[in-house]
Amino acid sequence: MAADLNLLQPDFRAKVDELLQKCKDQGIEMRPNEALRDPFIQAKYWRQSRSSGQITTKISDLKKQGAPFLGFCIESVGPQHGDPVTNSIPGLGWHQWGLALDCFWVVDGQAEWSVKRLVGGKNGFKVYAAIASQIGLTAGGLWTTLKDWPHVQMSKAASPLGEFTLQQIDAAMKSRFGQQG
Repeated sequence: MAADLNLLQPDFRAKVDELLQKCKDQGIEMRPNEALRDPFIQAKYWRQSRSSGQITTKISDLKKQGAPFLGFCIESVGPQHGDPVTNSIPGLGWHQWGLALDCFWVVDGQAEWSVKRLVGGKNGFKVYAAIASQIGLTAGGLWTTLKDWPHVQMSKAASPLGEFTLQQIDAAMKSRFGQQG
């Protein structure tokens, strides 16, 4: 899937363009594959690898805390299976705000996901993370837990909860992405 970079916030988009060009200048092609992510997709990713008890508790907690739309997003996507992808529930990931991007490394025209493979003595994800950090972005590959090598974001804050209340996030997500069913 190709990411639509036009859906990113303008200041972040400028940084992304700079990042991708600087990677290219070092012989590393990074291809954007996910930019703006709606809260329903985020819910699918969050539900992966979580027990039904964890999911039910989270939905209930969100509703009690005045965030019914976020709970609805998690509830409505149904069961999901797979490896852990994110610790961020809908609205609490920067992708929903147009302030995060995921890329993959392209080697010989193919997607390469390894952080161990070297081409010309370099690993694309490590170059990408280093450059992102140098230009003021936060690189998921440099996180201490749940390293996310494809991910970069504008904010150093792990979550929008540092800037908004849960209720404000719920209202923003509902306004931007849909109505409660």
